[in-house]
Amino acid sequence: MTRFPPFEKLSAIIRLARNEDLGSGDLTSRLLVADDVQATAIIQQKQAGVICGLPIVPMVCRVYDRRLRVKELPGRPVASIEGQWHGPGLTPLLAISGPMRSLLAAERVILNFLQHLSGVATLTRQFVEAVRGTAARIYDTRKTLPGLRLLEKYAVATGGGHNHRMGLFDAVLVKNNHLKRAASGKLAEFVAGIVAGARRHGRRCVVEVEVATLEQLRQVLTVSGVDIVLLDNMTCAQMRRAVAMRNESRAPVELEASGGITLRNVRAVALTGVDRISVGSLTHSAPALDINMSITPAA
Repeated sequence: MTRFPPFEKLSAIIRLARNEDLGSGDLTSRLLVADDVQATAIIQQKQAGVICGLPIVPMVCRVYDRRLRVKELPGRPVASIEGQWHGPGLTPLLAISGPMRSLLAAERVILNFLQHLSGVATLTRQFVEAVRGTAARIYDTRKTLPGLRLLEKYAVATGGGHNHRMGLFDAVLVKNNHLKRAASGKLAEFVAGIVAGARRHGRRCVVEVEVATLEQLRQVLTVSGVDIVLLDNMTCAQMRRAVAMRNESRAPVELEASGGITLRNVRAVALTGVDRISVGSLTHSAPALDINMSITPAA
């Protein structure tokens, strides 16, 4: 997904973030900041990486205090910053003006979103660059933080990656635990029944089957209607053989590598000839990008 999710889809998670942090109010600001003090905040990127998530800033401000005003900096429209690699060095991103108490209250939640999403986008960009020049594409997984899937998948796309299925509802992925129901030696027949059942649902959906061995792959390649075969935790040698088997069979399926993919080995995986590489760490292990907010009271 390359478009930022609308407020209607994010309001619940933003309100949850506000409520768990703000609770009954900011005790420190009540003691130190008068209610009528105005201020301006500058959001700054301190670490090199891909900035991602800026459209959520006005959404968070809307939930905290509608008097907060988000302003683009001169010569730096959000459209020219979002999704771009910046740094090293301090990079001003956005300005927010309004009641200082509200700025202090919203600061942490704004930064939590920006730091995490920028971290996901940055790690994705690193994986994409690592396979540049090959035919392989980098995909995310469903290994996302609860409630943040829309945002994290947006961040992956912003970093140059591709989105796997959004959830259990929009594609068929037959995994190892499903395949345990297949009778011995009848994997092809079992998968053919799944394909037929999926097609009976009316709308066309992607059908993907996970295999752990080359023998399983051989059987699945005989089934018409499978779109993708996921090669689970195979070695590069096995993946090269899998690509050769697919090519020899002329089956119109894509091969997806999954399991144990890191920045150190992803290029070697891509060079086996697989079409897709799914990487759970894009979302579940991306380090936060260093972004801060400097707040200055009005004179």
